Amino acid sequence: MTKIILNGCNGKMGKTIVELSKSFEDVTIVAGIDVLNQEESYFPIFTHPSNCDVDADVLIDFSRPSALQHVLELAKRKSVGVVVATTGLDETHHKIIEEASKVVPILLSANMSLGVNLLLDLVSKAAQILSKNYDIEILEKHHNSKEDAPSGTALMIADAINLALDNKKEYVYERASKRQKRDRKELGIHSIRGGTIVGEHDVIFSGFHEVIEISHKAYSRDIFASGALQASLFLKNQKPGLYNMKDLVNVE
Repeated sequence: MTKIILNGCNGKMGKTIVELSKSFEDVTIVAGIDVLNQEESYFPIFTHPSNCDVDADVLIDFSRPSALQHVLELAKRKSVGVVVATTGLDETHHKIIEEASKVVPILLSANMSLGVNLLLDLVSKAAQILSKNYDIEILEKHHNSKEDAPSGTALMIADAINLALDNKKEYVYERASKRQKRDRKELGIHSIRGGTIVGEHDVIFSGFHEVIEISHKAYSRDIFASGALQASLFLKNQKPGLYNMKDLVNVE
């Protein structure tokens, strides 16, 4: 049985993981961490990672970037792997993740959906074939409570495309401030926030009299929760290092 500490247990994704874990084989949540300690639960909830004294196998972080440093300190203290699913991370966060991965195994992904990680392979291959004659744009849509824009997933998609094209693309996040035609090097990334949209990503390849779209639509947070739990099972027996969802997919 894989024992999990869940950071952000009272958030929307945290609650989804808790519910799904009840029917998920071989995992159990033994402790939660959340600044809002207002929920009744079958496991103890701590208001800060430094207060958590429960032993576990894996720590899942679905919270805010500001908590990352404390989460990684807890993981190193407990010698447990970390599934980092928090979005909005900057260069400093990535550096401390890289340092911590020398001590404990870390699986980092801005999107825990297996489908999205398949999409990354598809858009990479499409970009290699189409990039010379097609303009590439990414459109992402999320609920009105999402704070970061563009989404971490949109940036993952952009990075996958750019890597396939030897990093020749320049990211453009808005065009309202400039009056000029689209440059061939541009990779446009656009964000929409509204209602209760769980998450939608469209990659648009626009050519001469032809448009090709590769899309992923999430209709429930369960797909992200399931991916995080599967990532926990994968990470339990891994050596220190930095992993991603592709490592999980390749194992399966």
